[in-house]
Amino acid sequence: MHCDQDLTPVKKLMLIGRVAAGKTSLTQALRGEALHYCKTQYINYHDTIIDTPGEYVETRQLGGALALYAYEADVVGLVLGADEPYSVFPPNITCLVNREVIGIVSGIDRAGADIERVSRWLRLSGCKRIFPCSAYTKEGLDAIIEYLGGRTNE
Repeated sequence: MHCDQDLTPVKKLMLIGRVAAGKTSLTQALRGEALHYCKTQYINYHDTIIDTPGEYVETRQLGGALALYAYEADVVGLVLGADEPYSVFPPNITCLVNREVIGIVSGIDRAGADIERVSRWLRLSGCKRIFPCSAYTKEGLDAIIEYLGGRTNE
């Protein structure tokens, strides 16, 4: 995998998922940064990525704010870890935003990963395109970059 350069896509991506789903690690990997733990405390606007705190998905009173923030992005990415025991996204949730919504299965390199099960959950949520990936091994990142209109080093 060749994600050693900054992500320079045509489309801006907003990442939504529960706490520890892998949104910030994915942001760092897509931007070509070294991976380090950093708890997202607020909406982080990067040049091409919007990283959101997991509490916004997990707290009913904050969830509606995500639909509003989605207007800042071209594409919304629903992120679920490959080893999730359940989905935080209800069926057909993608209709809440008038943006393209993709599913991202993060942490495909984790022990206990069940990519097919998590992909099914994302499709039930309304995602038409699913991108399995790992921020650590970089597997699948090139496909996301290309989908967003960016270039890879290949």
